[in-house]
Amino acid sequence: MQSRESIDLDLGHYFLTLKRRWLPAISIFVATVTLSALSTTLIKPSYEAKGKLLFKSPSFNVVGSNLLPSNSEGAETGDLRSLVSTQNPISSQIEVISSPTLLQRTINELHLKNKKGERLKVEEFEKALTLKIVGGTDVLQITYKSRNPKEAAAVVNKIMNLYLENDILTSRSEAESTRQFMAMQLPKTQAAVHQAEVDLRIFKQKNNVIDLSEEAKTAVANMGNLDSQIDNLKAELNQVTAQTNELRQKVDLNSEQASTVSALSQSPAVQGVLTQLQDTERQLAFQRSRFVDSNPTIVDLEAKKANLESLLQKQIAQTVGSQTTVPSGLLQIGELKQSLIKDFLQSEIQRVALAQKLASLYNSRSAYERRTKIIPQLVQNQRELEQRLEVAQSTYQTLLKKVQELQVAKNKNTANARIIANALLPEKPVVGAKPIILVLGVMFGAFLSTSSVLFLELRDRSLKTLKEVREVFGYTLLGVVPLSASKVRSRHRDLESITPEIAVRDQPHSLTSEMYRMIQANLKFLSSDKVLKTILVTSAVPKEGKSTVSANLAAAIAQLGRKVLLIDADMRSSSQHHLWQLTNVAGLSEVLVGQAQFNNTVCQVMDNLDVLPAGVRPPNPLALLDSKRMASLVEDFSSQYDFVIIDAPPIFLAAEALTVSKMTDGILFVARPGVIDSKSADSAQEILERSGQNVLGLVVNGIVEKNESSSYFSQTKEGWPPRSGYCWRNHDTQNYKILQMESRNGRL
Repeated sequence: MQSRESIDLDLGHYFLTLKRRWLPAISIFVATVTLSALSTTLIKPSYEAKGKLLFKSPSFNVVGSNLLPSNSEGAETGDLRSLVSTQNPISSQIEVISSPTLLQRTINELHLKNKKGERLKVEEFEKALTLKIVGGTDVLQITYKSRNPKEAAAVVNKIMNLYLENDILTSRSEAESTRQFMAMQLPKTQAAVHQAEVDLRIFKQKNNVIDLSEEAKTAVANMGNLDSQIDNLKAELNQVTAQTNELRQKVDLNSEQASTVSALSQSPAVQGVLTQLQDTERQLAFQRSRFVDSNPTIVDLEAKKANLESLLQKQIAQTVGSQTTVPSGLLQIGELKQSLIKDFLQSEIQRVALAQKLASLYNSRSAYERRTKIIPQLVQNQRELEQRLEVAQSTYQTLLKKVQELQVAKNKNTANARIIANALLPEKPVVGAKPIILVLGVMFGAFLSTSSVLFLELRDRSLKTLKEVREVFGYTLLGVVPLSASKVRSRHRDLESITPEIAVRDQPHSLTSEMYRMIQANLKFLSSDKVLKTILVTSAVPKEGKSTVSANLAAAIAQLGRKVLLIDADMRSSSQHHLWQLTNVAGLSEVLVGQAQFNNTVCQVMDNLDVLPAGVRPPNPLALLDSKRMASLVEDFSSQYDFVIIDAPPIFLAAEALTVSKMTDGILFVARPGVIDSKSADSAQEILERSGQNVLGLVVNGIVEKNESSSYFSQTKEGWPPRSGYCWRNHDTQNYKILQMESRNGRL
């Protein structure tokens, strides 16, 4: 965001520009306003007729093959609806009313003609027609301007009637075409409904779906019951398993062996053979104690034993199977062990039964869990099928309903608008465009005048103010010299001042003289370690007043009692002899070539001030100035005088200034606003920097106070000239001190 100071500076610069270019600006402004005022007298009166249409929602609105909601579907009456949410639907009706077809029908039926008596064109008709929405309502105002009041009213009424007629015909046509299209779509929509029903039925049959939500609840409840039963059964199974293990340890048999032993102990045949075998073994043992083994009794008993053992094995095989091997010690057990084996077998049977029941419960739970996992997918599929069915049914019902509505709509004679105000015959002409033309003339005149001033400023590349000169050069500002009133008047008359004026000599108490004294004072403070004795005064282009500055500066220094020599080194266009009213028959050029002596050519014009004119112009001034003789003379002059000022040609006019400046202590550069342009200033600064010149500072000459954004001299002029007996060295006014301080700091 711009600061207030920068805005003020820009406005000040703009007003200064207008001040400089006030004459063309005012001329263009006055001419433009005058022409606009004259043009208003040529405008003939015109009449304006107005009519109004109130829009309301139609019973149907066809958009392609679709319909917007109708009143029967809950839509509110009174407003048209638009396809674009941010658009007023009446704007679309405005385009219909202003369509070329409707306008051409109006022209044809009313036989409208233009000023030339020819058939009125649609473009001309449209310019006189105005369509405006009354704010906050659904009312459209139709206005038509014409020089004939009857024609204006007839046009507005005709347009409204043609629009309503066209709207009715369009609605009927759209209703019939839409009804036919929808009737063709009904069989397809009905087939889609049937297919959706079939797909839903097949899905339920395939996946055994009755009510998935209830099924999911039941499955979760059953899984909870099964989990409870499984937990109880697992606890019971653990208890039975522990009991079985304990009995197994006591009987020292597995379940198969225990079953075999139990069966053999309960078999009468096995036990009978086993009893006989035991009796035979006792007899054999008794007889062996009596007889030897070869005794027939023992042999018979051995044979009987073998037969009984064979019979026992047969009975065991018949009882428990031939593949089962039973130790002989288990063929006959006691009642206790037999009771333990019985308990063991019962416990094992119970354990196996519990294990099978637990497995069955696990299988049932797994089945419920698998079903529960696929229920969400089944629900989604069922919902999609049901949605398809609902959409198909809804589409079918909507189409069927709309076909019936359109059948009724095509016979209606109502439009979506009605006339609430017919156009009446206007009695008074409209105010017209006269005030607008005058306002536009004033605005256009201001624009043209401002543009002209800016165009002139853009074409004028000269530096016009002290600020612009300082910004371009950037040198230390040693002083500013105002343009005297006589010179201002002479410049406005495009004439040169006939009588040269040296302000320091002729007007010692003037502000201009004081400025030159300030310049010499600032030169004194430039260098504290080296005293300036020889300076060269030059400028970028001619007519910047560098000779006048040289003469006045020399006079100001001489008034201080210092011996000063002013040398006119501008042999191409010398002017010091005009300023001091001297002869130029002999001067610097004759001294350099040895045709005259310095003492014979120098002239004393004031106390402590000598002037050496340029002399007759030589064929090659640069050859004379760029010589050892010139360097020797400058050195001699600096030893004879307290101060030597050399008036050199402009930099762009000749190269003498750059050559002679090497023989001096530095260059005092003079610039004049309104004479030097930015291009010349940049080039001059570049030349000085490239050649390594010692530029002491800048003197801005010919300042016109009214062209400056700030007044540098107005406060100082209030007490000017000073009273009698005034001595400028003792001048203690605050304004002068401020000017001198800012000049020394380079901020003036």
